[in-house]
Amino acid sequence: MSGKATAGVAILLVAVTTTCLAAVLLGAGTVAIAACTDPAFGPSSSSPTPVAGWSAIGRWNRSQIGNASIIVTVGRQLRVPSRGWVVAVAAAMQESSLTNVGDLGSDNDHDSLGLFQQRPSQGWGNPAQLMDPVYAATQFYTHLLRVPHWQDLPLTEAAQAVQRSATPDSYSIWEGDAIAVVAAVSGLGQAGLTTCGGAGTWTQPVRGPIVSGFRTANRPTHQGVDIGAPRGAVVRAASAGAVVRVRCDIEPVSWGCDRDGHPTLVRGCGWYLDIAHAAGIITRYCHLSTHPLVQEGQTVAAGEPIGIVGSSGHSSGPHLHFETHHGGDRSSAGAEDPVPFMRKRGAPID
Repeated sequence: MSGKATAGVAILLVAVTTTCLAAVLLGAGTVAIAACTDPAFGPSSSSPTPVAGWSAIGRWNRSQIGNASIIVTVGRQLRVPSRGWVVAVAAAMQESSLTNVGDLGSDNDHDSLGLFQQRPSQGWGNPAQLMDPVYAATQFYTHLLRVPHWQDLPLTEAAQAVQRSATPDSYSIWEGDAIAVVAAVSGLGQAGLTTCGGAGTWTQPVRGPIVSGFRTANRPTHQGVDIGAPRGAVVRAASAGAVVRVRCDIEPVSWGCDRDGHPTLVRGCGWYLDIAHAAGIITRYCHLSTHPLVQEGQTVAAGEPIGIVGSSGHSSGPHLHFETHHGGDRSSAGAEDPVPFMRKRGAPID
């Protein structure tokens, strides 16, 4: 469900010459491409950092961050592109909460052990090996690098191709945390840890079914589509561009955007942002759970994390309201159906 974003189009913010915008978009894509293709991206390290050497980051304690640093260090030593470090850390967050889990007897999931809950019975190694974080991370990366085009896959699909989990969609909820943790322990900026993509490419902003369409008979003023993604899923820039608006759009203002909205008591997009792309295209992302991960004026690459799925504003539950506009027009007059728009660009959302 979507509320219409507040009017007041700032045309000057998107009236950028084709030459200048193309240069901005090319620069935004360069780092993301390096994260996916350059095995030397990021400084090297000769040995894992001791667990005691790290401080807590968010919900993750010193021991957990230490294990994440080992995973990152092993990735560096194996010359895995930095995007692979994020995949590995997110997988370990889901499998073990970044804890080196030993034999818990009847509480164990089969014979699963270690950071990645790898199983001796499935050929991952013997119990002692799997309890060694360096060995476990090496095994994860070895299998990841065998996955065809893993760099082009959404994180949850890349991780699932290695882990073969009974809950294959669970990895995506940790992507935001994994990016933040990897950025902290590696010294890289978060923009260098996104999915592959650059100027001229398009990608799905989030994965999920279309739960409400564009200007349907029941909702003729619905200027985009609602994608039924789970709370906490990472929202990505659909293409390279420049962030031209970041707002909390809600009425009454006293409700605020840092909590769930309501389908009848409030109006507005909640936390949302607009991105200006080449050729006068603008994309909009609404109902984020918190302030977007980007700022106005920032350039982003295709696939770069820009927010977290939530339910702020005029909303009945977690989802992403996604709009596409043409002609540099962010009003309803410039809106077009995102489904055929994205399909034409090789990134179908239906």
